[in-house]
Amino acid sequence: MDPISTQQVEEKIKESIPDAQVKVEDLGGGNHLQATVVSSEFEGKSLVKQHQLVYGALSEELATEAIHALALKTYTPEAWAGKQ
Repeated sequence: MDPISTQQVEEKIKESIPDAQVKVEDLGGGNHLQATVVSSEFEGKSLVKQHQLVYGALSEELATEAIHALALKTYTPEAWAGKQ
C-alpha cells in the first residue's frame, strides 16, 4: 500500500468532521503522521471520544496500514483559542 499524503488525510478528516480545522504532519516515512484537529464536534466529548471520531474518519487507511502510526491532538475551538 502506498503511503497516503498529508493532504489526503486532511481531506478524509474534513469529510467526516466538516467544520474541522486540520493540520497533518509527516513524522517520517510517509506513514507516521501527526494530526491536529480543531472542531466544535468535540464539545462535551472525552478525549477518547474525540480521538475515536478522527480514527473513524481514517479507519480504512489505518486498517490497510497506509497510515502505520497516527499521533492525535484534538481541541474544541475554545480550547484551541486558549492554547494560542
